[in-house]
Amino acid sequence: MAGTPRFEAVGEGRYLPISDHGLIGDLRSVALVGTNGTIDWYCCPAFDAPSVFASILDADRGGCFELAAIGPARTKQFYFPDTNVLITRFFTEDGVGEVQDFMPVGGESVEADRHRLIRRVVCVRGSLPFRVRVAPRFDYGALPHTLRTVGDMAVFESEKLSLALTATVPLEVRGPDARTDFKLAEGESAVFALDQVGGDVQPRGCARTEAERQFTATVAYWRRWLAQSRYRGRWREMVHRSALTLKLLTYAPTGAIVAAATTSLPEQLGGERNWDYRYVWVRDAAFCVYALLRLGFTGEAEAFMEFVTRHITPGDGRASGPLQIMYGIDGRTDLTERELPHLEGHHGSAPVRVGNAAADQLQLDIYGALIDSVYLYDKWAKPVSSDQWDDVCALVDWVCAHWDQPDEGVWETRGGRKNFLYSRLMCWVAIERAIRMAHRRGLPADLNRWREARDTIYRRIMSRGWSASRQAFIQHEDGEVLDAAVLMMPLAKFIAPTDPKWLSTLDALTQDLVSDSLVYRYDPQASPDGLRGDEGTFSICSFWYVEALVRAGRLDEARLAFEKMLTYANHLGLFAEEISSTGEQQGNFPQAFTHLALISAAFNLDRALG
Repeated sequence: MAGTPRFEAVGEGRYLPISDHGLIGDLRSVALVGTNGTIDWYCCPAFDAPSVFASILDADRGGCFELAAIGPARTKQFYFPDTNVLITRFFTEDGVGEVQDFMPVGGESVEADRHRLIRRVVCVRGSLPFRVRVAPRFDYGALPHTLRTVGDMAVFESEKLSLALTATVPLEVRGPDARTDFKLAEGESAVFALDQVGGDVQPRGCARTEAERQFTATVAYWRRWLAQSRYRGRWREMVHRSALTLKLLTYAPTGAIVAAATTSLPEQLGGERNWDYRYVWVRDAAFCVYALLRLGFTGEAEAFMEFVTRHITPGDGRASGPLQIMYGIDGRTDLTERELPHLEGHHGSAPVRVGNAAADQLQLDIYGALIDSVYLYDKWAKPVSSDQWDDVCALVDWVCAHWDQPDEGVWETRGGRKNFLYSRLMCWVAIERAIRMAHRRGLPADLNRWREARDTIYRRIMSRGWSASRQAFIQHEDGEVLDAAVLMMPLAKFIAPTDPKWLSTLDALTQDLVSDSLVYRYDPQASPDGLRGDEGTFSICSFWYVEALVRAGRLDEARLAFEKMLTYANHLGLFAEEISSTGEQQGNFPQAFTHLALISAAFNLDRALG
């Protein structure tokens, strides 16, 4: 497949690459911290709330929190071991300093509502001057604000949200921003804390002693959480970083798991494939449950099952079926998509979108993803309740009646509905896993109807999803196009991983869609998806490819492909959605889909290697 052309973007040089970021969060929202010390993405008080800092989407109008050494400096970034506390180090001729960024987790409800973001600056060698500029731009840069100082505190007030900045060094007001320059000698520190205030949450300072206490508590929280992991394999550091990232993408109040931390980071610079991923995709979240259960994190699986029970019960016959493909983190169904024309987009890649119109699509595969996660939860964690089983039965009955409809498919194409093989495959999974649960638990079910539908889907895929000319399973019926989604066929136990038809498909996919172990979803030229431009390789597909090679017994190829894939992670082990032809991260960042697939591939490759 042809490589993605280089796009000479608006504002070249004013934007860090997507991969030059780390992630911090408090299980309600997250912030992206650049390797230059700037927080250029932060939504408060929740993942899908309007942004406060969004200079990653508009360097001039988005807003940011700059904190960096003054003058030439090299920087390096790492996580405090086994935590989501991020350290950015500055190396200069006169000394070495570091910024410790974290968001305290938990505490009583009032403190959780504070959404505190702490930036602790320490000079560890020599002496260093630092510069700070705190420039919030509320509601994606659309709402004005006032700024007033109260002692050592600066209060930013907009119509809908107020933030209080406290500092252990004097602050200066310049227009809508707070600024300061200060110098630290070896062993000295300064603390900046940004809180949401209002209602029951009153402004409160953050002295060095309190920052130290909250740092210690936050480190202890993350280490206590990670200690539950049962993974002891070869790629422990990468697997645990992926687990910590999935946990950061969890919304603690409801158990929701968002697809990614950001909106509108482009899949191709200058293209239009810019989407809002700060919502709960049924498919992505269900796969996350599988990955976390594999590692032993049953609490997150239970919380998501509670979210499903509370918010995702079979509906009343909407056009998109009984389930939407995605929900808000609070379970809401209205995710109206709109563009923000006042923001130029990352590197000038407009449009910037909030909301997601794909919420109204019909995607039949979500039923298989969800019911498979229920099956695994019932098997590995906790038996489902009678009410939950009733919901499963209602969904499976609906799938039995509607599996043969054309739909928009797993990749949310906007080029019209087709009879996608992957959708059929996951309908088969939905019914097959429900049958397994009914047998194992002795639960009531219309087994004759379910078996008949399951077997009919199987025969339909084998007859109309197979191309004799391509000697491969194909993207959709009545076509000849390949699609990496079929890599799930052996992973879902639909077909034996050494079946001759499958091995032939794997060879065809390798020939057409794989580039140096990286896997394209499909070829948009051969299978138009209703959108302009190309895209990079899709990282979840690359990890699916590794797992398919493992199951086919091609362990040397699998291990090499996995190790190559790990070289495309950023300096912290984080992945966006896609990788460009030049190896750069593209799309929303970090993406749950990629990290859950990394966990699954590592787990199964480890097991096969022994």
